[in-house]
Amino acid sequence: MAKPRVYSIERCEPRLPMEVAVQIAGNSNVPGVEMTFTENVSARGARVVTGRRWRVNDHLTIASLPGNFQSIARVAYCESRRGDGYIVGLEFTQPEGKWVINPTAAA
Repeated sequence: MAKPRVYSIERCEPRLPMEVAVQIAGNSNVPGVEMTFTENVSARGARVVTGRRWRVNDHLTIASLPGNFQSIARVAYCESRRGDGYIVGLEFTQPEGKWVINPTAAA
């Protein structure tokens, strides 16, 4: 079993495990929009599952499908995922909106 990756910079705040449907776009090698999901989120970033390979420091747009969250994000890392696809760490540079809709407001 592979050792967990250790990063030299600690996060400012913890990420919460949360699967949220999102759409991402902006990969210059594979244009178009990809519908996928997060593995965890925080106010400053997210870990996203993707079928595309991204380069560190690439910029993309991310938008949640529930709620009205959207942001331009910087790719902090891109790792191969067991089986297929990639795991991408994103740093939000221009976050706006909320991840989920307030249930009382939707009623």
